[in-house]
Amino acid sequence: MRGAARVTGGRAGQLWPRPPVPGAGPPPPLLLLLAVLLGGAGAQYSSDLCSWKGSGLTHEAHRKEVEQVYLRCAAGSVEWMYPTGALIVNLRPNTFSPSRGLTVCIKPFSGSSGANIYLERTGELRLLVQDGSSHAGQVQCFSLEQGGLFVEATPQQDISRRTTGFQYELTSGRRRLGHTLSAPCRPCSDTEVLLAVCTSDFVVRGSIQDVTHVPERQESVIHLRVSRLYRQKSRVFQPAPEGHGHWQGRILTLLECGVRPGHGDFLFTGHMHFGEAQLGCAPRFSDFRRTYRDAEERGLNPCEIGME
Repeated sequence: MRGAARVTGGRAGQLWPRPPVPGAGPPPPLLLLLAVLLGGAGAQYSSDLCSWKGSGLTHEAHRKEVEQVYLRCAAGSVEWMYPTGALIVNLRPNTFSPSRGLTVCIKPFSGSSGANIYLERTGELRLLVQDGSSHAGQVQCFSLEQGGLFVEATPQQDISRRTTGFQYELTSGRRRLGHTLSAPCRPCSDTEVLLAVCTSDFVVRGSIQDVTHVPERQESVIHLRVSRLYRQKSRVFQPAPEGHGHWQGRILTLLECGVRPGHGDFLFTGHMHFGEAQLGCAPRFSDFRRTYRDAEERGLNPCEIGME
């Protein structure tokens, strides 16, 4: 098992409180949680504190284990091969800052199967991702104060081809449970725009070439032609085939925002989530230039950006 070590002392697994009645079906997830309360959960720690990879084959056949996984990072992944029993995934930031106000977002791997993923708080479970769901890859978000992740393997005749996995991110701010994006549809204020220029993962000037709507994910994909690249943390925007100093790329926003192709230049800002650019503020460039010049004259610009 890569990147994990079992804690010594205590039992690694916990027997069910009582044997299941033949033909009665698998015990419910809450019985697995009861096993934890009885002190029967093993613990697994990631060596890099960001990602964990484990295997259900380490469980004894006659036991139903609940594994504790502890991760201390802003982003990473969990990959559980041959899932049996259950996992409790404990996520915390890699700083000394308090956990209040933090949002957790998870994105299942393509082809992830073999387990249900729940949001758990004080023994109450809320299903986030169902095994075999048709919404593979859809991002789910919740506040860290709402609970933690409980991953329960589903009964399978053959687990040899099953792997449950997901990426996770911890971010500040709040998002609605189950929603992929949090970009506001309302226009940003002048102050929000100026701050976005300083704090966003990407800042580009460009125009909207096309928009693709994806109703099943409640998203819109905005295809951009970029005339000025101010900043990007990853290579989302690539040089355009025709050259001439232009770039191209795509960013995501909420379907409910109703974005459409149109004329004119905009200043696009936003953040990266799970390798995709998500829209933040996007004022018309002429409006931004006026706002920036006014703040510059009053010495109120939080940071500088080339306007030539």
